[in-house]
Amino acid sequence: ATLAASQPAVRIAHRIFAGYLLVITVLVITVVVLSSVRLRQELDASEVSRITREARFIATQWEEGAASPDELANTAGRTLGHRVTLIDSTGRVTGDSEFDGAALTLLENHGGRPEVIAALNGGIGVSRRTSPSRGDDEIYVAVPGPRHGVARVSVSTAQLAGIARRARTDVLLSGLIALGASLLLSVAFARRLTRPIVELRDVARALAAGDFSRRPALASSGEVGELGAAVHSMAEQLVGRLQALQNEEALLAAAIESLHEGVIAVDSQRQVVRVNESARRILRLGNATPFPATQLPRDTVVRDALAAALAGEPGQRMETVIGGRTLAITARALRGGGAVLAFIDLTDTRRLEAVRRDFVANVSHELKTPLTVIGGFAETLVSDDIPIAQRRQFADTIRANAERMRRIVDDLLDLSRIESGGWRPAATDVDARTVADEIIGSLQRAGRGRGISFSVELPPDAATLHADPTAVRQIIANLVDNAVRYTPPGGRVTVFTRADIDGVWLGVRDTGIGISAEHLPRVFERFYRADPARSREGGGTGLGLSIVRHLVEAHGGRVTATSQPGEGTTVTAFFPDPIVTPS
Repeated sequence: ATLAASQPAVRIAHRIFAGYLLVITVLVITVVVLSSVRLRQELDASEVSRITREARFIATQWEEGAASPDELANTAGRTLGHRVTLIDSTGRVTGDSEFDGAALTLLENHGGRPEVIAALNGGIGVSRRTSPSRGDDEIYVAVPGPRHGVARVSVSTAQLAGIARRARTDVLLSGLIALGASLLLSVAFARRLTRPIVELRDVARALAAGDFSRRPALASSGEVGELGAAVHSMAEQLVGRLQALQNEEALLAAAIESLHEGVIAVDSQRQVVRVNESARRILRLGNATPFPATQLPRDTVVRDALAAALAGEPGQRMETVIGGRTLAITARALRGGGAVLAFIDLTDTRRLEAVRRDFVANVSHELKTPLTVIGGFAETLVSDDIPIAQRRQFADTIRANAERMRRIVDDLLDLSRIESGGWRPAATDVDARTVADEIIGSLQRAGRGRGISFSVELPPDAATLHADPTAVRQIIANLVDNAVRYTPPGGRVTVFTRADIDGVWLGVRDTGIGISAEHLPRVFERFYRADPARSREGGGTGLGLSIVRHLVEAHGGRVTATSQPGEGTTVTAFFPDPIVTPS
């Protein structure tokens, strides 16, 4: 990250440095080239001027009766250190400081050389070319001499090239030194120029990354200083506005999450951008936002409501069932596109309404039968001509149905008191055997009349329950009474307990007719009977198992029921151990 952050600064410094390097390099190259060319020109001009004077001096020495031309050329060549050539008017070489004897006679005619032609025409001939006889690059200067001849002096350019090369090297070295010094100055200047820019870049990056504590230094002057002040002001305003947005967002999020209703926001691109926890729970959504609206439950009502809202149509409350839950759906269009869907879970409301209807119907039905019997037999008893024995029978029937109505009312009152929280268990240690023997003793007469036997199985580690004694007595009584009612003659009813890791299980097992699988999950509902006719014949109210469930749950426990048709039923209640708090 540090390397990446430094790259822009490096690029700026490199650009400035490269600019200076290019300018200085071009200047150095220009100076070296121009100075080399100029120096070479000056050296050539100076050398031509010098050897011109030498050639004129030699021409004046070449007179009638003087030494031979070859001796004169040799003497002048040794004295001057240059090649001296004397040429007659026909172009024949009569003397040369570097060739003697036979070699001299073998030299080709010089009448066609440019400098010789110019000199024979009365002027000064100057030319530069490669010498055929010596094989190097030379400068030739020829002047007219006596007897219509030409005195020529030639100089090799190798010496001049060496002088120019050394001069160019010196100039180049000086340029490199100047280049190095200039580059050091350019580096310092580039760093000084880019330092505030780099700082502004780092501050801008920190602000973009969410670090609002960074501020630029305001020591720079000029445009960079003004830019720093603008960034500082922008950061202050950004912090204030972002804080306001965060507060508003937090308030909105808290309000949405506190709703029991599910809320889903969909943007104009049909992307779900917000889902509160209630909506995730109701619709069982686990997708992280944003996600496509096509991943919402595939329900026609949901899709139609969303499509209508996205089209700008006014929303209407609709109901549907998703995943077994009854939901009310309301869709509203958002300004600028998008929609909000609100889901209200009506499952419990609809279930309670159904329970209320069933309860009223069941209570009405349960009370109507004994009331009808009581009313009918009471009207019959009004007649005077009924025998005494039959009157007694009618009176017993009225009393039995009145007792049944009393038990229904008592059970309803008990159930209402437990459900409303008006009853709290006074838990203490209860001897399960004492309670079981008491209940079985009160029911043995009815059981023996049908050939039903009773047993108690209480292991030592599960003989004591931590529960309300009255509740335990009522639980065992209801379970045993229910077992006796559904156990045929010759059957067996057993009260048992079983120790668990954090409590004790209390149960009643019978060898009765059993309960089929489709009825087993509902046996703890009020007035629910797997065999209604048999239950009413036995005098049951249909509230016993419901009372058992509520009493056990009031202790923090739970109840279970297992059964096989024709093999019997086992109902167990779990009572947790008391919580021991450290002293």
